[in-house]
Amino acid sequence: MENKPIKGEYLEVLLRSPQTIFSSKDVALMWGEESENIIKNRLNKYVKSGKLFKVRRGLFAKDKNYNRYELATRINTPSYISFETVLGASGMTFQYYGNIFVASYIKRNMEVDGQRIEFVRMKDYVLSNTLGIENSDGYARATKERAYLDTIYRSKRYYIDNESPIDWEKVFEILPIYHNKRMEKTVKRYYEKFKKQQEDIKK
Repeated sequence: MENKPIKGEYLEVLLRSPQTIFSSKDVALMWGEESENIIKNRLNKYVKSGKLFKVRRGLFAKDKNYNRYELATRINTPSYISFETVLGASGMTFQYYGNIFVASYIKRNMEVDGQRIEFVRMKDYVLSNTLGIENSDGYARATKERAYLDTIYRSKRYYIDNESPIDWEKVFEILPIYHNKRMEKTVKRYYEKFKKQQEDIKK
């Protein structure tokens, strides 16, 4: 590997990065270092001296003010923030969930640094399709329309408190990626119901 930082600048390379969470693989690329032992020893030295914070095995942060969504999506990759986390932030569900909900290739619940994270298993062809996925602040996140569909995909019956923020055109644009006829019928039924409610309100 080329372009290694000069001695004394290894920490600076990490601190200058916009990322708040680093995996050992990230560090290897940023340092241009192939030796796992060198990376491990150097990171452990920074942790012991308080210059970095070890979040969990193989994941490090600049300090304790790291982005928790970024952390959640770095534990299992590929993954993205979705479900109740996005629906709640979009004003579509009114119940508060302390968990961070993540779409991933594995079903798993865990607690990291006091934060509960729930990984929901998605089919590979759904997970790998980036339609309705936004990347910003160091992590991938579903749009409200993608999160809405992910939630219906996960749960046959799920009550959404408020569907008014939804752009239905985007919903029907994303819907085919799930390859699920039952889900298509369910979404169309929800849309017709929503449309009727809006018409009744206008009367």
